[in-house]
Amino acid sequence: MIERIIRAVAGSFILLSLTMAHFHSPNWYYFTAFVGLNLFQSSITKFCPLEWGLKKMIKV
Repeated sequence: MIERIIRAVAGSFILLSLTMAHFHSPNWYYFTAFVGLNLFQSSITKFCPLEWGLKKMIKV
């Protein structure tokens, strides 16, 4: 369940930041890069800040 939430949030952040970059400011691409780098580092280190926070909130 947590993995699905993480994927949904990451996908939403990427789509939102791309939309904001298109309509507002190209600086939003930095946020897109941040999300991508976080996904990359979590695949290597097996640590995801969102997963950590969700586990604390849901008490899993």
